[in-house]
Amino acid sequence: MTSSSAKQPPVELKQTTQPVRPEQDEVSPSNDKKRKKPLSFYFTFLALNICVLLVSLDATALSVAVPVITHELNGTTLEAFWASLCFLLAVVAVMPIITSLSDVLGRKIPLYASFIIFMIGSIVFAVANSMGILILGRALQGLGGGGLDVLGEVILADITTLKERPLYLGLFSIPMAGGAICGPIVGAALAEYASWRWIGWINLPLGVIGFLLFFFFLRLKPIESALNSKLARLDWTGMALFLVGSILFSLPLSWAGAMYPWASYQTLVPFILGLLFLTGFALYEARPVQPVFPYRIFSNRTSSATLVGAFMHGAVLNGGLLYLLLSFQATFRDTPFRSAIEVLPICVFIVIFSIVGAVSVEVLRVYKILTMAAWPCLAVGVGLFALWKPGVSDGIKYGPQVLAGVGLGVLFTICTFPMNASQQVDDAGLAIGIMVSFRMFGSMTGLAIGSTVFHSIFEQRIAKLGQLPSELAVLHDVREAIGFIPSLRTTNHSLPAYDGVIEAYRVSFMAVFLALAGMGAVGFLFSFAIKELSLESEEVGRQGFEED
Repeated sequence: MTSSSAKQPPVELKQTTQPVRPEQDEVSPSNDKKRKKPLSFYFTFLALNICVLLVSLDATALSVAVPVITHELNGTTLEAFWASLCFLLAVVAVMPIITSLSDVLGRKIPLYASFIIFMIGSIVFAVANSMGILILGRALQGLGGGGLDVLGEVILADITTLKERPLYLGLFSIPMAGGAICGPIVGAALAEYASWRWIGWINLPLGVIGFLLFFFFLRLKPIESALNSKLARLDWTGMALFLVGSILFSLPLSWAGAMYPWASYQTLVPFILGLLFLTGFALYEARPVQPVFPYRIFSNRTSSATLVGAFMHGAVLNGGLLYLLLSFQATFRDTPFRSAIEVLPICVFIVIFSIVGAVSVEVLRVYKILTMAAWPCLAVGVGLFALWKPGVSDGIKYGPQVLAGVGLGVLFTICTFPMNASQQVDDAGLAIGIMVSFRMFGSMTGLAIGSTVFHSIFEQRIAKLGQLPSELAVLHDVREAIGFIPSLRTTNHSLPAYDGVIEAYRVSFMAVFLALAGMGAVGFLFSFAIKELSLESEEVGRQGFEED
């Protein structure tokens, strides 16, 4: 089969009518036999679901448990910051590299390596007796989890045709979205009622089952070339440039305004260096035989607009959920577990509408109108979070969550279809891997923007309150604002400045939600550039599933 790197991307044709299904879909017993999936396919699909459930749970379970862990291990605010950050940094850095490795070496080697690293990281996390060991465990989990997350979607694209993918993606979205949503509840419950160490231990039985299912039932078509030839094709220079650039770029984004001011050398120097490395990486990618980010993936407006949308969706999804939880804990003084219960409306609707989005594409065979309808729901819903204040009605508290959940859920799955429809079939897995990487880069950026906006507004509001009582004086250091949130429940509510502090938190979170809503508006504008392309392809890529 001709190498995918030699193929040109398909020309985008505007489709004004619903595509007609080929006649052979309706008849031919032989065609039915051809389309029948082997039993090993369904066990592989089960393993993929376990895979994304593991990573989704693990990525979000720690957020509400960090204060408990930091207190038990006598950690500092800085160590608590890194415990949350290192996982996401590792995921962002490793995803494109794993995608590129799997496109050259085959999916299995990177998949098994990711599983092993993730399991080792889970054990290190669970047995940690210091914050340093815990941070190491989280970093290992991020390296392994990033591989599992991206390869889950890549392999799904490999083993299904574009025509049938909406059905399987709808099913696949249940553990993907459900894990991300249930993670905070699981983490809060374990931290408050059992032990935070179970956040690591619960990965082991599921991980072993998933690994064994892959080992015995994953049957992908091999890439026919010698190992030396495969290694020679890898874009080692590009991977190094991306790894260094993404880390240098992401680190200052994560601490700007929280640990160091934006104008400080600690923020500006790595940020500028990261931009230079990433610019060099982008220019260099025209040279390798098998680049990490092939230019052909970005060569049409549908894929480019979809990648921008995936970036914005990741920013709003992860940034929104984190600050949603913190907002309930600060504005309404909820416990971590109670805050996780309070966000169930948005969580449930994300899961439901991630399935609805995929099923709608399966039935209607179109995706553009659904994409354009989802973005306003997302942007308006998240923007309405800014109305929250103590004593607000349940309708104002939960209604916007439902609206935002509809938009976030539909976009969770629907971005896959224009991304694949605009590419050659052999590039399906690679294109999805790049899209997932963009979504995770968006997650990092959304968290960074949220952090910068929150700390900037909070510092201004606290300064207006003047000298604070001793019980609240720590808040003059804006870096302590997030860490102090659990103490708001136990602090004397009759203190003169207490209501002013609560208002400072409320206004700061309001600014964060409005900034994220603005990112949703950008996603909506780019959705106009997406073209409606046919979803009727029945081909699988060069690493598709082998028949029994």
